[in-house]
Amino acid sequence: MTGICVIFDLDGTLVDSEGLCNQAFLDLLPQLSDTVESLIQRYRGKKLAPILADLEGRLCQSLPDAFEQRYRQHVAELFSRELKPMPGVLEMLEATNFPMCIASSGPPLKIRQALKVSGLAPYFGDNLFSSYEVGFWKPEPDLFQYAANTMGFMPSQCAVVEDSEVGIEAAAAAGMKAFQYVRNGEISSCRARNGVPFDDMSQLPKLLAHFASNAQHIVPFQ
Repeated sequence: MTGICVIFDLDGTLVDSEGLCNQAFLDLLPQLSDTVESLIQRYRGKKLAPILADLEGRLCQSLPDAFEQRYRQHVAELFSRELKPMPGVLEMLEATNFPMCIASSGPPLKIRQALKVSGLAPYFGDNLFSSYEVGFWKPEPDLFQYAANTMGFMPSQCAVVEDSEVGIEAAAAAGMKAFQYVRNGEISSCRARNGVPFDDMSQLPKLLAHFASNAQHIVPFQ
């Protein structure tokens, strides 16, 4: 297929969910002394299982068997009351005319709830891809590769929009162009060769248009 495809991460990129996801840990584990901000930095983009293992190590105790279920339920409740799109996302999506999809490490049910509550669902339809469907998590490239293949694009035609280091690594490993959203002046450690940092969603349509113009001149290996 000609043109480009834009593959969006969800949490912390399109929806302002990372604070809520980490607030849920503090609500359920009052013995934690962390701030929401420190937990965001520690766990951004990571799979839930190693996060829970890290929490067990830090608390020097095993979490209850039902903790994951309680955690996901509490996150869903917080989402239903408080989840919002990231600043400028609605305007950015309106100005982006390329095929788009979501590739998230979250479970499909969480993805759909987040998009519905935030009002972003109409922009993506059924173009939603979850690590839980493919069995691979970032920084492995498989989720992005699966999304590109299903959407009908080669990796060189795909732009990945991410906020996490593991997401940027996954995009690079998949052979895709990465754009890293760096919020509120946070310091990004992404290297120029792996990702293009930007701090305002209004900048993204122009960045994508420039990538699309260059992608037209890329000749894939036969």
